[in-house]
Amino acid sequence: MALKLDHITLLVSSLEKSMPYYDTLLPLVGFEKQKDHIWHDGNGFFFQFMQAKSGTSDYERYGAGMNHLGFEAPDIETVERVRVAMSEAGFPVPEIQDLRGATALFMKDPDGIRFEVTYYAPGTPVVD
Repeated sequence: MALKLDHITLLVSSLEKSMPYYDTLLPLVGFEKQKDHIWHDGNGFFFQFMQAKSGTSDYERYGAGMNHLGFEAPDIETVERVRVAMSEAGFPVPEIQDLRGATALFMKDPDGIRFEVTYYAPGTPVVD
């Protein structure tokens, strides 16, 4: 039996710079703010944000460690809605990509941590 993943703690270089990003993104993907720096999905999963210690290494896209977090969208319109909302909030947002049947949006937080919001057409694998 697989154990249930119940939280992710992200250390950011600046809570002041990063929290506006997450305060915008997380409600768009179904999370609710519990209190400062803690969000939940109503189903036992939490995001916790903490200040990274100075002098530690930055996130690197292809470095060892977490590469990105992916969220499954119920339809293409949700992917588009997230892109528009993040852009209107002033965050840099790339174009939506077509990845062999998956409609994917990859965004980066202020530290470069990538978040994916993707609609998978029927029969399209989540990971390949």
